Amino acid sequence: MKFVTFEKQDGTVKAGILLDSEHVVDLHAASSGLLPDNMLEFLNKSERNIEKAVSLLTLSPADKGVYRLEDVLLKAPLPQPRSFRDFYAFEQHVKTARQNRGLEMIPEWYELPVFYFSNHLAFKGPDEKIEKPAACQWLDYELEMACIIGKEGRNISAEEAEEYIFGYCILNDWSARDFQRQEMKVGLGPAKGKDFATSIGPWILTKDELKPLRAGKGFDLSMKARVNEMLLSEGNMKDIYYSFSEMIERASAGVTLYPGEIIGSGTVGTGCILELGTEVHPWLKAGDVVELEIDRLGVLKNLITVAE
Repeated sequence: MKFVTFEKQDGTVKAGILLDSEHVVDLHAASSGLLPDNMLEFLNKSERNIEKAVSLLTLSPADKGVYRLEDVLLKAPLPQPRSFRDFYAFEQHVKTARQNRGLEMIPEWYELPVFYFSNHLAFKGPDEKIEKPAACQWLDYELEMACIIGKEGRNISAEEAEEYIFGYCILNDWSARDFQRQEMKVGLGPAKGKDFATSIGPWILTKDELKPLRAGKGFDLSMKARVNEMLLSEGNMKDIYYSFSEMIERASAGVTLYPGEIIGSGTVGTGCILELGTEVHPWLKAGDVVELEIDRLGVLKNLITVAE
C-alpha cells in the first residue's frame, strides 16, 4: 500500500492511500470517519488502522472520498514527523566523502551505526520549493531512503526491529556544505548545515511490499539522482552496511521510539555532490531541479529557489 498526504482544491489537507496510478482515497472520508484524517494519528494505531485501510482498496473511482490525482496536490507523506534521526550507513559514501577531504576512514565507524538529529519541523514534499539559505554557497542534495516507525518500543533488538517499521520512502537530506564544514570544526554537528529542509515522498510504501526484494542488509532497489535531468548519482540500497533493524536497535537503546518517528539511511554511494566532486557538477543554485528516484518508492522532485 502507498500512503500519502494530499491537499484538496478547498485547501484542506488529508491522509490518503493511492487507489491506482490516477486516483487517491481520502482515508477519513471514505471510511465515514473511522480512520484519522492525518498520517501521524493514523500511525499512532497503525496495526489496527491498516486493516481498515486495506478494505478501501476495493473502492471505485466513482465512490465517496476518491479523487483524481491530477485534482489534488501531494504533500510530504508525513508532514511533521515526531522526530528525525539520520544515520551514516553506506560505507562507500563515508569513505569517498572523507577521502575527498583528505581524511582516512575512521575504524569506529565499523563498530556501531551513528546518527544525528535534524529539524523534524522543516519537512518538504514532492514538487515543493527548497529555499537555499541566503548565505549558503555550497548547497547539496543527498540521496537516501527512510523508514517510518509504526509501533512504540524501547530497547528493541535488531532481530525484533522489523515489526516496528511501518514503511519506507525516499529522503533528500539537503545540506549546506559550507555551513557544515565550518560548524563541524568545533566538534559538533551537522546542525545548521542541515536544519533548513528535508524532503520526503511522494509516498510511504508499506514494508510488506519490499520483502521479496530483501538482499543482504537492505533491498535490491536502484537509487538514482538527477539534476536538471542529468543523471549524477546511481547506487543500490542493497549495498548498505548497517540495516534499518540495526539502526533501530541503536536508536532505541535506553530510549522509547514512537509511531511517526523517521530514520534515515544516510547517503548511498555517489549520492551527493560532496562525494562526486564539483568537477562533476557544481554546487546547486536557484533554478536547479533535483529528482531522486528509488525503485518502488517513486520520484521525489524539488526546485531550488533563493530566500525572499
